[in-house]
Amino acid sequence: MLRGSLFMILVVLFYSGNILTGKAINDLPPFTIAFMRLLFAFLLLAPFAWRTAWEYRALFIEKRRPFFWMTITGVTFFNTFIYASLQFTTASNVAVLETAIPAVTILLAALLLREKLGWRQWTGAAVSGAGALVVVTEGAIVTGSGMGWNPGDVLMIGAVLCWSAYSLLVKTYMSHFPAFAAVLVMNGLSVVILLPFIAAEWFLLGIPEPGVPEAVGIAYLAIFPSIIALLLFNKAVGEMGAAKASVFLNLLPVFTMAGAAAWLNEIVRLPHVAGALIVMMGVWMTASSKGKDKK
Repeated sequence: MLRGSLFMILVVLFYSGNILTGKAINDLPPFTIAFMRLLFAFLLLAPFAWRTAWEYRALFIEKRRPFFWMTITGVTFFNTFIYASLQFTTASNVAVLETAIPAVTILLAALLLREKLGWRQWTGAAVSGAGALVVVTEGAIVTGSGMGWNPGDVLMIGAVLCWSAYSLLVKTYMSHFPAFAAVLVMNGLSVVILLPFIAAEWFLLGIPEPGVPEAVGIAYLAIFPSIIALLLFNKAVGEMGAAKASVFLNLLPVFTMAGAAAWLNEIVRLPHVAGALIVMMGVWMTASSKGKDKK
């Protein structure tokens, strides 16, 4: 449990950087960002994992259907939805909407995988989700003013559904595949899947010309969220289960706000601190729940 928790904290840090970087380079269109990061990640992994991927090719073919859906949900379109969302909404809104992932994952896990979840897990998920809302709305959610919806917020629903489905698929199938080879094949398959989308985007908008900041941003996205975070998340799900691992994503708004303050010189106010403490309490409740809590 402790190692899985540490893995998930790193995952959230890298995914927070994914949101901040995606917002910083959103002069590039979304399919371009997704395509370039996946292509770069594939090229980085290929020298280390192609031999293993070739050796296990029969396994990838045998389990091609679940592997395909893991690829589609977790690698191809999850981040594409995020980058599309960031064209219209703020990094804070993206972060708070990602906090719906644990609740959706818990519901799907209970319904589809028959995972037995106790009152402490359900309560922890609710508490951490409420704390995350306090953080990103600067306390407005407490007063009842809430947040307005825009096209970016709606697009984030697609990202939430994608990652929730991916979490459950990882729990069931990822242990069959060698880790580095699986990520390599996922990235390569995603590049192929995105080819018609990138062609249409470039036809309509023109071929972009990334500068140095965009190139550095793509490099970060390719190395940390695309490779390292995905490997750590897969391991964490194997140790903790999909529901518990996904609850750690409630820390995403906390890390995103901290990153925005350090990078963009935004002011952190009392609601941010209070909400961060609530989120951490909720994550602790869920991660520390024992079998006796389950019903």
